[in-house]
Amino acid sequence: MASSDSSLTPVTIYTDGACRGNPGPGGYGVVLLYGTLRKELSAGFQRTTNNRMELLATIVGLEALKKPCAVTLYTDSKYIVDAMKQGWAKRWRANGWKRNQKEMAKNPDLWERLLEISAQHRVDFCWVKGHSGNIENERCDQLAVAASHGSDLAIDTVYAQGNA
Repeated sequence: MASSDSSLTPVTIYTDGACRGNPGPGGYGVVLLYGTLRKELSAGFQRTTNNRMELLATIVGLEALKKPCAVTLYTDSKYIVDAMKQGWAKRWRANGWKRNQKEMAKNPDLWERLLEISAQHRVDFCWVKGHSGNIENERCDQLAVAASHGSDLAIDTVYAQGNA
């Protein structure tokens, strides 16, 4: 990161992914908060998985930032929080995307993007219990579910090619 921590703009991001069937049509929702400003992002895909949508929501939220920021990122995915906070994702990458000697890590394309974009910021990954009344997490879920029902769903090309 180029900036010192004290000069980083504080931003809060909430993310969620949804999938109707797993795999099935899916979507993600993101809420970015900076001071009094608010931005919502979402998109849907024809056939994907819930974990891919959770990861993509996190990536899209961070990629929306125009400069290095001090980010508090809330997700209801323990998979993402644990993989980032406990260093699993970095370890998988260092081991050629292997979780262990027998098992390959899933979604290496998205993990690579998440590692790259999160390195540009100071990110505190925080877990929030899903469907527990957290207003912003609930809003992300609404955005993700609505996106999964869209009429012009994109193709998750990596998933479609069997490389996820």
